[in-house]
Amino acid sequence: MGAQRSSPAAGMSEALPLRARAAWRAFAVAIATLIVALSAQVVVPVPFSPVPMTLQPLAVLAVGGLLGAAAGASALSLYLVLGLLGLPVFAGGSAGIVHLLGPTGGYLLAFPVAAALAGSLPSHRQTAPVWVLLACAAGMFVIHAGGVAHLALLGGAPLLAFRVGFIPFLTGDLVKVGLAAAVILAVGGRLRAHR
Repeated sequence: MGAQRSSPAAGMSEALPLRARAAWRAFAVAIATLIVALSAQVVVPVPFSPVPMTLQPLAVLAVGGLLGAAAGASALSLYLVLGLLGLPVFAGGSAGIVHLLGPTGGYLLAFPVAAALAGSLPSHRQTAPVWVLLACAAGMFVIHAGGVAHLALLGGAPLLAFRVGFIPFLTGDLVKVGLAAAVILAVGGRLRAHR
């Protein structure tokens, strides 16, 4: 017997789930980008630091953990592009390249990498709380490493950069790591099927 040919209907039924999945991913990336932009509007000035406290790190980690490495990094890359194009998505409704070149630039540029790291765990480990916490902690480390390194380059004083770019945020960001992990564990199972 010759090889069976697949019918046009079978080909269409295979293409539909792929299209639906691609549409779902595009929608998820857009919503995630919006969530990060909204989280940037919660701004608390930090005394003696040029970097404000925001909810962005929490959103970045949650987005990465929920969407996975590729889609999480895509959402944060889109976020940066929108800010560079002048949309008011950065902290306090600001925008423009000045934010990537200024004191907050290192943190912002680290966001896509942090989101990818938070979402990079193999799927069979994503349900284990310890792995989710570790992934979120690693993502937060990347955010602060980028931020402090950029501050040190701008000011030429690594110790001062560490004091003003990391120490004031330590307690709050540890809480954000825990909250992001809790969100990922609570919601991740439902979203994982759509990836």
